[in-house]
Amino acid sequence: MSLCKENTIIGFIGIGVMGKSMTANLMKAGYQVIVYNRTKAKAQELIERGAIWKDTVAEVAREADVIITMVGYPKDVEEVYLGENGIIQNAKSGAYLVDMTTSRPKLAKKIYEVAKAKGLYALDAPVSGGDVGAREARLSIMVGGDRK
Repeated sequence: MSLCKENTIIGFIGIGVMGKSMTANLMKAGYQVIVYNRTKAKAQELIERGAIWKDTVAEVAREADVIITMVGYPKDVEEVYLGENGIIQNAKSGAYLVDMTTSRPKLAKKIYEVAKAKGLYALDAPVSGGDVGAREARLSIMVGGDRK
């Protein structure tokens, strides 16, 4: 997949210490980014800089071509992806789902299998580099999933 900045909408869910900087760097690179976080105030600075706020995970999933998540804990990952109003139930066919949360391998495999059955591409992509690496766009990303 090649990402054309003009036509690719990136959804980012989880605007905490890491997610805020990662989203800012995507915007700096010229991508249109839509965002969701449980606490809207944490996304306010990004919204003021051009990110588009969505009120639910489902709204992000319905509109984005690529959905990146950076949430707190495995239970949050499970809810965001597999919940009734989650990403997998609402994403458009062919969307790429990229979970960058440090989570459990069994959960990543479950998300992959459920996503694949729905025509979605799921990648498990935890990062190393911390908040400084996120701010400086210098994270190391360990990606697992299909090569396609």
